[in-house]
Amino acid sequence: MDLVLQLRKELATYGIPCSEEQGNLLVSYLDLVIEKNKVVNLTRISDPVEAVTLHLVDSLLPLSCDEITIRPEDSFLDMGTGAGFPGVPVAVLTGAQALLVDSVGKKVAAVEEFARQLRLTGVSTKHSRLEDLARMIPGSQDYVFARAVAQTNVLIEYATPFLKQNGMLVVEKGRPEDSELLEAERAAEICGLALVSRETFELPRDLGHREILLYRRVRKSKIKLPRKVGMAKNSPLGLK
Repeated sequence: MDLVLQLRKELATYGIPCSEEQGNLLVSYLDLVIEKNKVVNLTRISDPVEAVTLHLVDSLLPLSCDEITIRPEDSFLDMGTGAGFPGVPVAVLTGAQALLVDSVGKKVAAVEEFARQLRLTGVSTKHSRLEDLARMIPGSQDYVFARAVAQTNVLIEYATPFLKQNGMLVVEKGRPEDSELLEAERAAEICGLALVSRETFELPRDLGHREILLYRRVRKSKIKLPRKVGMAKNSPLGLK
């Protein structure tokens, strides 16, 4: 199957434009990920046709949300980027300045290598814990992306100190439990974020259900953020 054609067709069903040049770049990136995965554990998905949907299309679903308009002059951070999803695909389609962060050095090194090979000048990487990085670049990001890397209340706490006023946290989930959403609501209230949209999608070929939660930073946090390393995970906000 022509993977570029597959990618462009699948994105078009969600109203997401992708040029042939962008499609070629994204499929080249996917090839690099699958090849590197033979020596560094980056993904469990090795079939290229499935990977187009489950990595590229899945990463780009948020761009179909009305609340999201990412411009080339914007900056965004990808928390727990792994092999570079969703950060690399979003950077390719929007031209925005991307900072891809992970606490696993091997993954960061791999993504840095991909960006260099593909000449993605707008993509930079950082091997860091989120709490430490937030102290270095507070209030610097228009968007923060998180793709199922932790419970939503924890993601809200991690993301808040990075966001500019009116900046947006984009959380992509499978099927979040009501309890997770309730804890997220309480955490957002503490952190100064508000849920502005919850959108649901079905991936092509019954490959999965996705929910995208959008939180906007609307006021100052009620507590000092970031807290010490580990506290967001071990003593999360929003629990009763």
